[in-house]
Amino acid sequence: MKGLTVRWSLAEAPEGVEEALASYVADTSHARFTGMAGLRFKTWRMRAGEWFEGCYVFVSDEARAEFQATFSAGAADAPGSQIVGAPPILIEPCDIVAVAEGWDGFEATPRA
Repeated sequence: MKGLTVRWSLAEAPEGVEEALASYVADTSHARFTGMAGLRFKTWRMRAGEWFEGCYVFVSDEARAEFQATFSAGAADAPGSQIVGAPPILIEPCDIVAVAEGWDGFEATPRA
C-alpha cells in the first residue's frame, strides 16, 4: 500500500484554526474523499497549536503519484492552506507496511 502525508504547521496559524479545520473536514473534506477511486482511506490528524495533517493510503503507486502531482501543483491554494494561512510544510510519500482493524472496527465519521 502506498501512503502520502500532507502536513501544515499550526505554530503561526490564526486563533480558532483548529475548530475551522475540524468544521471543514466535517462539512466538506470527509465527503470529498469518501468513495474516492484509488484511495483506500484517509485520516485527518491534528495537534492543537502544532500541526494538522492528512494521511492517505492509496491502492497503487500510480494512484498516489497522480493525486500527489495534482495536490502539489495547487497546494498553496488548497482549502487547508487557506484556513491555516500557509502552504503545507510537508508532502511526503511513504510505504504502508500494514493496517490492522481492531475488534471494534473502523468508524468512518467526520467527528467523534
